[in-house]
Amino acid sequence: MTVEKPAVLVLGGAGFIGRHFVHYLLNSNVAADIRVIDKLIPQTAYLSKKFTADFAKVDFKQANLTNKVSIASCFTRDDGKEFDYVFNFAAETKGSQAPELYQERIFNLSVNCAKEAASRKVKVFIEMSTAEVYHSDEKAATETSKIKPLTIIAKNKYRVEEELRKIPGLNLIILRPAIVYGPGAINGLTQRLVIGRIYQYLGEELKLLWSKDLKLNTVHVKDVTRACWHIAEWYVHNEIAQRNEVQIFNLADKQNTDQETINEHLQAIFNIKTGYHGAMISSFAKANDDTTVHAINEKHLVPWTDLLSANGIHVTPLTPYINKELLTNNGLTVDGSKIERETHFTYEVPLLIRDKVNEIIKDFQSINVWPTLDAMK
Repeated sequence: MTVEKPAVLVLGGAGFIGRHFVHYLLNSNVAADIRVIDKLIPQTAYLSKKFTADFAKVDFKQANLTNKVSIASCFTRDDGKEFDYVFNFAAETKGSQAPELYQERIFNLSVNCAKEAASRKVKVFIEMSTAEVYHSDEKAATETSKIKPLTIIAKNKYRVEEELRKIPGLNLIILRPAIVYGPGAINGLTQRLVIGRIYQYLGEELKLLWSKDLKLNTVHVKDVTRACWHIAEWYVHNEIAQRNEVQIFNLADKQNTDQETINEHLQAIFNIKTGYHGAMISSFAKANDDTTVHAINEKHLVPWTDLLSANGIHVTPLTPYINKELLTNNGLTVDGSKIERETHFTYEVPLLIRDKVNEIIKDFQSINVWPTLDAMK
């Protein structure tokens, strides 16, 4: 008996996780029909050749997912049938934005898309949230740990989670990944790589706030995309799963990554020294966050601009700019084992290895947005 492949709708598909998920769908040949939605068109999304080729093979539509009429159009298939699986990766990811922007581009967007999915009785709706919703603690957060969002984005993500739970008929799965890294990522580990490149150019030691033990748990984008499909299939073909109101799973590798883990890679990749300011100076910096952030950004932005200019790079999605939220002593410690125990998922990238970190730089080099040559000092 031949099993019919599902039709898949990918919201926010031109973004970091979304583009990797589209690549996974095509390479695995698991979907009968793939429609990808994003506010950005592929030509302006800084896609590498691999991802550019992928987007030529799917039904791509540029759309504003904050508009209800536009959402309905995205969900409407030409053959009159409904999409089986909907994956929502669409969300604002930039920090230091106005609260109204997060309300519109995270909360309203996700809630309205989920309501549309419920009205059309899609088999499963996967919402990409974040593990930053948990209270910062030395003990790894499980799916039932205390909620205390660390950032304004995480606060809005959790508001979405709460609202989606209330939607009647929504077949909901919530995924809460640790820091997701891999080719195409512009936040998280990538920002530290950018800063490492700056200190390589300056020939100075890179000293970070707090200590080497500050947890910054990670998960590779390859495992995030694999988990998305795995969990959708598990849900649709598992009657027990469907009887629960909502399914929630963390995603985190086995590294238990901390600042020192990351710094060891920065030292090796850029041949620089790294260190820490310690609790006293770090606490002072946090207490005077506006002054500290201004000073840090001023130090980093000028050499970064010089590097870009020396390499003939006029536009890049990469920036060393940080916001006040990054000055806190809030770690991210995540237990990602529930998905393994309950659904037999396995992580293919269990450790944060140097080759995987270097892939991020090589990907940006391939589209000429990473400075390889030094500027004249």
